[in-house]
Amino acid sequence: MSRPTTKTELIAAANRSYEELLSFIDTLTPQELSTPFDFSDTKKKEAHWARDKNLRDVLTHLYEWHRLLHTWVDSNQSGVPRPFLSPPYNWKTYGQMNQGFWQVHQSTSLQTAKELFTASHRDTMSLLSSLSESELFTPGAFSWCPKSPLASFFAANTSSHYAWALKKLKAHRRCLKTKS
Repeated sequence: MSRPTTKTELIAAANRSYEELLSFIDTLTPQELSTPFDFSDTKKKEAHWARDKNLRDVLTHLYEWHRLLHTWVDSNQSGVPRPFLSPPYNWKTYGQMNQGFWQVHQSTSLQTAKELFTASHRDTMSLLSSLSESELFTPGAFSWCPKSPLASFFAANTSSHYAWALKKLKAHRRCLKTKS
């Protein structure tokens, strides 16, 4: 899938990926929902393959990244300078931040995780809709986002991230089928 180049395409890609993810989640069986993720027999080496153990972990991860985006945009638009990643984290240490998100949500129920994710997607789409085409796609449109267009952060936190989640859930299903 190519990167969206207009606000309309960005919104459509986010909503399409969101609906695809929700549709797949609706097909998960009770066994798929209750069996912890186990990718140890695969060649998947990124930290998230070992970190996330269930659907709740995936949904709360998406929720927390939506919150990062909102906090960053809202703070900077209000005149309070803030980096995208919450200090003390940076792009070399964000895996530790993700682990912290995971830890915080270990007592979150699956139902609550679904509600948080649904609400944060809706809020993210509202924020996206409030921005102009120029604000989204012009690098440097905001002093606090000088190098990349703001749209790239929205794509990364919606359609691309939802595709990541879908890939992980499909891999979980495949792993269960090969083990049974």
